Amino acid sequence: MAFVCSATWIAKDGEAETVRSALEQLSPASREEPGNLYYQAHQNPDEPNVFRIFEVYTDEAAFKAHGTYPHFEKWALGQAIPALETRQRDFSETLDF
Repeated sequence: MAFVCSATWIAKDGEAETVRSALEQLSPASREEPGNLYYQAHQNPDEPNVFRIFEVYTDEAAFKAHGTYPHFEKWALGQAIPALETRQRDFSETLDF
């Protein structure tokens, strides 16, 4: 079973471009992490302050490691997250039927 994180980020008014710019850097770097199987950011065209990130890792340990990498610290913690009004994360595991 793989570990899944589905995140919803809502940017503060006037900060959507800050979040988008950070995700532009964070996404490709995250895809190169050991244990990352899938990482895709989305922006709602009708509500440009709303971003969703769908992440899949081999296990929870790989997800936890994601938060320790320099690119996460720089682009997520340093740029995107301070520009957010809200940040929600939902976690699950795949069912390998």
